Amino acid sequence: MSGTTANLGITNIGQISIIVHDLERATGFYRDALGLPLLFTAGNLAFFDCGGVRLMLGPAETPELDHASSILYFRVKDINAAHQLLVERRVQIVAPPRLIAAMPAYDLWMMGFRDTEGNIMELMSEVPRPS
Repeated sequence: MSGTTANLGITNIGQISIIVHDLERATGFYRDALGLPLLFTAGNLAFFDCGGVRLMLGPAETPELDHASSILYFRVKDINAAHQLLVERRVQIVAPPRLIAAMPAYDLWMMGFRDTEGNIMELMSEVPRPS
């Protein structure tokens, strides 16, 4: 694409879809384990608010779409406290909190876990560095 291509006006992510096989179980996970507000359900879909981005859970529309999702990175302030809550809620942890990069103004930390459908998700935290 050339530099003269018109801007589509994309400003942020409006919705993310996650394929699930057991909607009731997945809804409980995102609502209860992660604490995301359930906005509404419609048929075999559930919609959550994730800081202004809508998260949609539902079955694959076609067989070729029936696979685990991309990794979502949920921003948190205190990754260690969030990790502890997930452990208490019996969420499967795949990578404990770890330092990813020491940036000039903050340290980037991440930790990985699986949802009830086997999708890998991450928590991320930008921890300010002392001045």
